[in-house]
Amino acid sequence: MSSIRPSLAIIGGTGALGGGLAIRCAAAGYPVILGSRTRDKAEAAAAAIRPGHGAPAPRGLDNAAAAREGEIVVVTVPYASHREILEEIKAGAVGKIVIDTTVPLVPPKVSTVQLPPEGSAAVAAQRLLGPGVRVVSAFHNVAAHKLAKGEPIDCDVLVAGDDKPARETVIGLVAAIGLRGIDVGPLANSAAAEALTSILIGINRRYKVDGAGIRITGRLDGGGQP
Repeated sequence: MSSIRPSLAIIGGTGALGGGLAIRCAAAGYPVILGSRTRDKAEAAAAAIRPGHGAPAPRGLDNAAAAREGEIVVVTVPYASHREILEEIKAGAVGKIVIDTTVPLVPPKVSTVQLPPEGSAAVAAQRLLGPGVRVVSAFHNVAAHKLAKGEPIDCDVLVAGDDKPARETVIGLVAAIGLRGIDVGPLANSAAAEALTSILIGINRRYKVDGAGIRITGRLDGGGQP
């Protein structure tokens, strides 16, 4: 492991959510590797990100190479390319935590909940990647542009996974970038967070909200507070 923080391979790191997470994580001191379909595009995006707390300069690689290099893999790709990208990074993800942020949005009705036959995108990812990978779902309900700004965000992050230590690792990452991670239990519960994204998209449209989020109320002892 890195002497600073574990390195993060952000697959789809040139997109809105991947780029926002990359900016936030690099500023928090995580060594960041951006993955993209083309290395040139990833390198250009990485060059624009400033690291913090002694972290090395972000790097850009193609998706498969990024997955091999990163100690934790973060998947931030559209649902339409989810399966294809997972197949591409499968070999490089063995033995690692894979944080899946994917929401099963099906245009044109993206504000309507449309979960896949497996129950959630995260469960589908776990089945495809196999038992040698610990899939944890997170970051479904956080606006990408708010992550990129680096400002405080009034939103909790629901974290689901079948491996408790892996969930705790992800909750620690969430806290390190200034948010509160909430342990919501097994990976099957990712369905709730994925469905909420469609609901939030509808709320944004109807009420003209700039990136609605969620907040869990009540006292949470030992629940991953930043």
